[in-house]
Amino acid sequence: QLVESGGGSVHPGGSLRISCSASGGDLGMYSLSWYRQSPGDEREFVAQITKRGDTTYRDSVKGRFTVARDRQENLAYLQMNGLNSDDTAVYYCRAQAPGRDVWGQGTQVTVSS
Repeated sequence: QLVESGGGSVHPGGSLRISCSASGGDLGMYSLSWYRQSPGDEREFVAQITKRGDTTYRDSVKGRFTVARDRQENLAYLQMNGLNSDDTAVYYCRAQAPGRDVWGQGTQVTVSS
């Protein structure tokens, strides 16, 4: 089971770091991704870090967001800088491995002045 944490409200230009932890599993065995969904919109890919540590980002967050994993703490996190109102959404963590596809419940990120 995946649990996201660290969401909240920030002003435009602010920063947040959200985390994804696993109960009863080793996240090191999984490719980890972040998705987000705003009301009325489809869930969209944000960033991914593979088991090997390769990263991928959607164009709109490149240079602002950083995805990483902490193998010692068994968690993944998404560092978000330069936030703007378009980043307002529920952010979901996803862990994938052959035969496994697990989602968290999401954490709300709100960017508002």
